[in-house]
Amino acid sequence: MKKIYYLKTCSTCVRILKELNLPSDFVLQDIKTEEITVKQLEEMKALTGSYEALFSKRSKLYKEMDLKNQKLEERDYKQYILEHYTFLSRPVIIICDKVFVGNSKAVVEAAKAIIHTK
Repeated sequence: MKKIYYLKTCSTCVRILKELNLPSDFVLQDIKTEEITVKQLEEMKALTGSYEALFSKRSKLYKEMDLKNQKLEERDYKQYILEHYTFLSRPVIIICDKVFVGNSKAVVEAAKAIIHTK
C-alpha cells in the first residue's frame, strides 16, 4: 500500500506533498473530508506500535482541552483521533510496511528516500 493521510488545508502538508514529488500510484486521503476509519487507524497503529505515536500533541484542541494534564492511555489516543481529525499527527505516509508520521525534516527525508527507491 502506498497512501498518505494529510490535510489539504494544512500548508505544511501541502508543502511536503510537493516536496515528495509522488509517483502516480500513491493514494491521498484528506482526513477532513474523508474521515479515518477504525480499520485504517488500526492499520496505522500496527505499523507504528501505538496510537500515541500517531497522536498530535501540537493540536489546538489538545491545548484547549488541557489534555497534557490528564493521564491518557492508548484507548484515549485512539478515541480522540477517531473523534477529531486534528489529533492525527500528519502527514502519515505509508509505503508497504513502512510508516512515516509527522512533518519533521528527518521524517520527510526518510520518506522521500524510500519513495524514490521503490
